[in-house]
Amino acid sequence: MDTRTLIADYFKAFNAGQTDRMLDLLHDEIEHHVNEGKIRRGKALFAEFNAHMTDSYKEELTDLQVFANDEGDRAAAEFIVNGTYLKTDEGLPEAHGQTYRLPAGSFFTIRDGKIARVTTYYNLADWVRQVSQ
Repeated sequence: MDTRTLIADYFKAFNAGQTDRMLDLLHDEIEHHVNEGKIRRGKALFAEFNAHMTDSYKEELTDLQVFANDEGDRAAAEFIVNGTYLKTDEGLPEAHGQTYRLPAGSFFTIRDGKIARVTTYYNLADWVRQVSQ
């Protein structure tokens, strides 16, 4: 599978809520760099993060654009997060079903045909503003 297809499949699995499929696309030594937090290493911590996110947020990614370098070992994606805040997340505003729309991007390292690093960025202050209205 080429890199662009790998990344597109990762996001298709995300949108379908298929977290097990997402895990299948990850390298065993995955490094997950989140916007405002520490690096999570390994599939178990990635799965734990996904379970928490599924419990607290309902999100669909749209306007996806995937980019990859010629070697196929680095990739990036730009997208819009369309979400609903379902359950209050620690340290964040109280949830009561607020919706949000937020541009975001992810960067990837590919190793052995699997995703070995995911780094995601978005504007947390913009998200807080949207869910605080």
